[in-house]
Parts: sequence; structure tokens; C-alpha cells
Amino acid sequence: MASSRDRQRKLAREKLDRQLARRAAATRRRRQIQAGVGAALILVLVVAGSAWALGAFDSDSKQNTAAADTCLWTPQDATANTNLKDVGTPATRDLPTDGTRAMTVTTNQGGPITAELSLTNSPCAAASIAHLASRSFYDNTKCHEITAEGALHCGDPSGTGLGGPTYSFYDEEVPTVPSASPSASPAPGQPPTYPKGTVAMVSNPPGSNGSQFLIFFKDFTTADPKYPVIGRVTGGLDVVEKIGALPTVDNGTGAKVKPSTDVTIQSLTVGEPVTGAAPSASGAPASSPSAG
Repeated sequence: MASSRDRQRKLAREKLDRQLARRAAATRRRRQIQAGVGAALILVLVVAGSAWALGAFDSDSKQNTAAADTCLWTPQDATANTNLKDVGTPATRDLPTDGTRAMTVTTNQGGPITAELSLTNSPCAAASIAHLASRSFYDNTKCHEITAEGALHCGDPSGTGLGGPTYSFYDEEVPTVPSASPSASPAPGQPPTYPKGTVAMVSNPPGSNGSQFLIFFKDFTTADPKYPVIGRVTGGLDVVEKIGALPTVDNGTGAKVKPSTDVTIQSLTVGEPVTGAAPSASGAPASSPSAG
């Protein structure tokens, strides 16, 4: 008959065997899991490598580039500025970026004023004006200022200088001057910064363009340009010059810039894009009899 000590030894041995068996099983499971993870990782790398070799990532990149926005429109709060008018927002992509669009402004002061908007230099400004024109945004609004720089200031339905749509966009084509510093005067003999017939955006504060624009009826030179050029007058510059010669009165803020006679935009339309040479960055008017 086995002694008590032998039985204890036997039980201890069996317990140790069970522990060793459990440890061996755990080790096998751990190795199986590691092997599975390794195989999955290798598979992922193989698939990724194959996709790269076949140009899948290049295709995605091209698709993302093709889908990129042409213009970005920053929302403006109409509750904070009651001079703003909500007429929706232009498209952000698939906008024309080459050639010109014709803009026709009919006023109560004579024949129509025509201009070319540059799609090459200012696609977002052209897209914005075309969108607003399609919503009759400019119709029956007043050109509320004749500026000291020699430009007719239009495009604000409120006539305050604070009006516009419920979005804004950045500057696109601000002229550069070949001066040593912003405070230096332009070099003698240089062409004007804004030649007569230039069409440019104007905003308050600068860089937050909306609907307001300038049409220059005389050359203006400055060492600190801040109006982005969007096009040039192609016809009716004599009408702009006639308006620019009107007497001005106080606009209610102490500035003597308001035309003494109302200058009303009866209609403003924008034509379809025309591919071809865009206006120069200076915005110089085209050479034609009607351009003055």
C-alpha cells in the first residue's frame, strides 16, 4: 500500500504536468495568433504594393485634383449686417478659368457700358458677378460714389458701401508696382496702376470682395494698389466719363462723393464665356471708337 508521502508526490506531479500542459497550449495559441497577424500584414502589404504598381493611388490623386474647388465663398452674417442681401452662392467648382465674359451695364445716363471680365486672371470675380447678374442683384441699384481716384463706384444695393451678397471672396489680381517700398512713389514713366477703363473690385475691408466694383474714367496711379482688377471697358467709356464729370454732394458722412444726379443701373448682364486672349493685368481698355 502506497504511503501518504508517495500519494502527495504523485498528486504534485500530476498538478505540475497539468500546469506544463496549459503553458504549452497557451504558447501554441500565442504563436498561432502571431503567425496569423503576420500573414495578414504581409497580405495587406502585397495588396497595397500591387495597387501602387497599378497606379491606383495616382488615380485617386488625379480624381481629388479634378474635384478641387475653383473658388471659395466665405459666408457673411446678414443678421450682423442688414445691408447684405441673400441671393444664394455661386458654384465652387467646374468654373471657366480661360478667356473672357462680356458684361453689359445699362444706366439712366446714356448708352450701355460694355466690359470684358477676365476668366484667366479673375475667375472668381467673374463667377460672382455672373451669379449676381443672373439673380437681378444689380438691377435698379445706384452707383453711389464718384471716388477721388477717378472711378465710378457701383454694385451696392444699399448705397452705403457696406452692402453686398451674403458671401465674400479673396483678391485675385491686385496690380504690382515696381517701387522699392510700399511708401515709395511709382517710378516716372511707368504706366498708370489703374488705366482709364479699368474695372476692379472694391470691398470694405479690403480682401472681402462681394458685389461692389469700380469703373475708372481716368488714369489712377498709386504706390499701394488695393483694388483687384477684373477686366476692362470695351465700349461706352464716354458714358463713364460723362458720369465722372457730374458734380458731387455730401453723402451724409461728410464725404463729398455722391453724384448730384442719381446714377442708376437699370440692368447688368453677363454673357457666356468666350475662349481667347484675356485682358491684360493692367486692365487697359480695348482700342475702339466706342471705348473713348
